[in-house]
Amino acid sequence: MEGRTRILIVEDDMIIAANISLQLLNLGYEVTGIESRGEEAIAHAVNYGPDVILMDINLKGALNGIETVSAIHKKHDIPVIYLTANSDEATFSKAKETHPYAFISKPFNKLDLQRTVALVVEQVREKKETLKNVRHIEVLDDRIFVRHNGRMEKLLLENILYIEADRNYCTLVTDNTNHVLTSTLKTMEEKLPKPMFIRVHRSFIINLSKLDVLADGHLEVGRKVIPIGKSHKEPLLNRLHTI
Repeated sequence: MEGRTRILIVEDDMIIAANISLQLLNLGYEVTGIESRGEEAIAHAVNYGPDVILMDINLKGALNGIETVSAIHKKHDIPVIYLTANSDEATFSKAKETHPYAFISKPFNKLDLQRTVALVVEQVREKKETLKNVRHIEVLDDRIFVRHNGRMEKLLLENILYIEADRNYCTLVTDNTNHVLTSTLKTMEEKLPKPMFIRVHRSFIINLSKLDVLADGHLEVGRKVIPIGKSHKEPLLNRLHTI
């Protein structure tokens, strides 16, 4: 991120919001604004494009924090840190589906805020550096060609262990290398040959020939523990029975 990191605060308690804003300013960040309602936060995110959003999960009004983040992510992929006084499992599970970078539990102190924001800013910076090297692919019968820096690099399909999703990008993992691809997991699923590859989770496709361990709720490929999604378990078992 060039220059100062720009942060939007979405918090309906104005005393807490003002306190957070003051702390962030003192730490050298730029605060693009304070919003107290989900609808205003969505408009702000679209119009100003902050680098990071601090989002209270329990917003009052028509949209809670999780619903607000879901709406924002349909338009912009902006990293989110949730602020929450509610630690129940159902809320946490719903929040996780929006892929936040971190959670800060209320009440929090200055050090909690400072460290969490600093870690997220560093993660975002590293991700942007990684995505400068994203690669494009062309799939043939038994291999793919990864386009990188104007060259086409051959990769045999049999050498792929698994593919992991990260929103609009995928990481293709082999024994020796990782390739970050400008492709969604859905697109990869459509392109790769189905006899060899299968979706096992919303974030993972595996090479069936590389499956090492199959347990009740997870599997292992090349020492990587991968969860099995509920809707993907039966198709996976059916596929294994036909091999």
